[in-house]
Amino acid sequence: MSRFMRVLILALVLVLALNATALAQEERPYRIVVVTHGQASDPFWSVVKNGVDQAAIDMRVSVEYQAPATFDMVAMSQLIDAAVASEPDGLVVSNPDPDALGPSITAAIDAGIPVITINSGSDVAEALGVLAHIGQTEYQAGYGGGQRMAAAGATNALCVNQEVGNIALDLRCQGFTDAMAEAGGTVTVLAVDLADPTGSQNRISAALSENPDVDAIFTLGPTGAAPALAVLEDEGLLGQMLVATFDLSPEVLEAIRDGNMLFAIDQQQYTQGYLAIVYMTLYLENLNTPGQILVPTGPGFVTQDTAAAVIEYSARGTR
Repeated sequence: MSRFMRVLILALVLVLALNATALAQEERPYRIVVVTHGQASDPFWSVVKNGVDQAAIDMRVSVEYQAPATFDMVAMSQLIDAAVASEPDGLVVSNPDPDALGPSITAAIDAGIPVITINSGSDVAEALGVLAHIGQTEYQAGYGGGQRMAAAGATNALCVNQEVGNIALDLRCQGFTDAMAEAGGTVTVLAVDLADPTGSQNRISAALSENPDVDAIFTLGPTGAAPALAVLEDEGLLGQMLVATFDLSPEVLEAIRDGNMLFAIDQQQYTQGYLAIVYMTLYLENLNTPGQILVPTGPGFVTQDTAAAVIEYSARGTR
């Protein structure tokens, strides 16, 4: 190896070492714990975690993401309590059941830990005393979905709830039901289990057989949309029966693009995870707040006109 090459390699090593040292020095001394009711393996919550992870990199803070193995409010409250006991600089939580989780969130605030809620819990955020809630108002989002379905001709709909006990999902169904009722339509709420896709598919199929007047299906997330679409495909109704859902996935967007689904209600969950870390860091470093409790990230409606443009971003885990 020539002397020039040895000098060049040494220079590169020194530059890399200096850059690494500079980056280490720039790391902010904050540890933020995120506790949600959705697992990072879930197609929806994986996007939330992607937003959290990217914000942690961009803001140069330490972030831990935790969730119970299943939708379990006792386990989630225990995770929040354990996080509080570890004395983090900040806490970010979803709040799908305020009665079950409220005491743990209040305990965190009483312990002097700043809290931001995301995704669910918009209706109780101010009363709890959190810094901000980042998400959408669930009832209004469901109501908007009901208006759109009724305008498209729906008169007798199923509202498929894949996570019974999640107050946010109950509010979505209630808003949808109220809007349909105002238009003269009816809604039947059908509970399914997101952990059992085959069982969910069977329950939807049975509901359609028992009520042949059903002309629309409204699901509350991709894990409810997938079995609904499978049933319609099996029964030759795909593209004929009105279907819409909350939240995005590549499969949902493809169905909208292909005319097999009317719309999806987008709450931009990547933004929820990302902004929570950004706002928390700004508060810890400079006592900045958003200026209002509710920071809305939705609802937005993805239709056939816009679905194709969003598919790429959904496939890479940012929408």
